[in-house]
Amino acid sequence: MIKKAFITDCEGPISLNDNAYELCREFIPDGDEFFKAVSNFDDYLVSVNRENYNAGDTLKLIAPFLKAYGLNNNKIIEFSNENLSLVNGAKETMEYAKNNMISYIVSTSYCQYIKSLTKNINFPFENTFYTLLNLSTRSTISTNEKNTLFTFKDEILKADFNRLDEIFFDEIPKLNVYEILEVKTVGGLGKKIAIDEIIAKECLIAKGIMYIGDSITDVEPLRFVHENNGLAISFNGNKFALNESEVAVISDDTIVTSILLDLFGRYNKNYCLEFVKTYSHDPQKAFENFRINFSLMDKFREVFKDKEIPIIQVINNDNFEYLLQKSLEIRNKIRGKSIGELS
Repeated sequence: MIKKAFITDCEGPISLNDNAYELCREFIPDGDEFFKAVSNFDDYLVSVNRENYNAGDTLKLIAPFLKAYGLNNNKIIEFSNENLSLVNGAKETMEYAKNNMISYIVSTSYCQYIKSLTKNINFPFENTFYTLLNLSTRSTISTNEKNTLFTFKDEILKADFNRLDEIFFDEIPKLNVYEILEVKTVGGLGKKIAIDEIIAKECLIAKGIMYIGDSITDVEPLRFVHENNGLAISFNGNKFALNESEVAVISDDTIVTSILLDLFGRYNKNYCLEFVKTYSHDPQKAFENFRINFSLMDKFREVFKDKEIPIIQVINNDNFEYLLQKSLEIRNKIRGKSIGELS
């Protein structure tokens, strides 16, 4: 049997947070609208294939503003600790994954947030990839540069993409703060590179990988895993994640993830897909006819005893729009509309 690995995004499949959005909302005036404007600009840059730009580089673009508004590494850690919110069942799922398969978290989130998360769920920090951000450099940001960034922030709220391009790629790089910040994002291609590193380190082949994502930053890893006969799963994903995935999971609890990773790990992708196909037509028959771990099956029945059971389906042209609608509904419900609508 080939060696198996479980690799997952963080925000969405594990946690309900969008930590970067929440930092902006908390510490920057009109920070929620500021982040949304930058996030929309990020989507635009990805859509036009701007050279040397990857999905998720939003976290690099906002870094000078976080510095200008007084954040440092410790403040981000403290805020992340106080505001961490997990998807129901996520702690147990990650514990199960850690104990039964090679397991990694590959996230665009800042390293400070990932440290908070891994400590909370008792997952090895060394098995994570994240955006490196260091706001606690010895160099300080001058009052003049702070005021310049404050002015840019106000302008960004109403600027078009051409002006945003000038601000972020012509004017901010001229500031000293741009030189003192250390930011290395992991999103899009960066996540694919992380998977390459995991494959090399663990001596894996791509078909032995189960990857779970939910957003535009997961497009490249989902596509890579799907095209190489691994198992690519969208967990409450948006259109970008669904487009690249083979299976859609729509659920407010990660017990579904636990069941799928267990079947994938103990058997193979085809067995897992047969379970999904049977479940989508007759959930009871799926639980009766497939060799599901009894404790996971009991947990599933306990969690969904008094509420609608999750949607688990193989994605095709006929059900894509239905799955997208249902996925966005629960995404907005459990994460909040402001976060749920971010790409």
